Amino acid sequence: MRFAANPSARSWILACGLTSFLLVAFGPDMASAQDRLGFAESSPDIPSASPTRPHLSQRGQYFVEFRSRYALSYGHTFLVHGRLNARGEVGQVTADQVAGLHPAGEGPQLWSMGHVVPVPAETGPSDGDMEDQYISNRFRVLLDEAQYRRVSAYIKRKQRTSTMWHAVMNNCNRWVGEVATYMGLKAPDNTLLYPAEYISALREANSRRSIEPQFSSHSNP
Repeated sequence: MRFAANPSARSWILACGLTSFLLVAFGPDMASAQDRLGFAESSPDIPSASPTRPHLSQRGQYFVEFRSRYALSYGHTFLVHGRLNARGEVGQVTADQVAGLHPAGEGPQLWSMGHVVPVPAETGPSDGDMEDQYISNRFRVLLDEAQYRRVSAYIKRKQRTSTMWHAVMNNCNRWVGEVATYMGLKAPDNTLLYPAEYISALREANSRRSIEPQFSSHSNP
């Protein structure tokens, strides 16, 4: 969700309506129940509920941070993953830390076509993903090393196998939501929210979840 010249909310809703019938023909690449990490639910808040206030106690910890950013259109949802620096911050983001789903190429052509039919996709960084000034929202989840290795492997597998983008059926919100679901988090049901709203909904849905992994022999990515 990154290109085109300011489509109105009305145009966005119309495009969604015109293309929703394709859901029958093209199913999303959802994580199966066997693929989920299965974090248990309990009363403490996730340590990263306030990711803009880093703590020294978090330095060196692994993380997945779900983000949204501004764009000429309605914006883009993606994630950044890795290890916090010595100050407990994400620090300078590199291309290999960024993952998300967006139309291939640099122009608006595929973005526009993707509101009607699925178009070729890329899963690395898009323009603006590594620049803090464009971030509109974020939600960070801290992980231990074993948890991070499993999540990182799943993200990389999704990057290799996600080949098509569609504004309704298989958009950037759905893609990061599948990663969240794999982690045992609750992803918002509505994948047509604006990106910043989607991240807020993700944070709210998981504000009282802890990260207690319950791995099984069927959960290998």
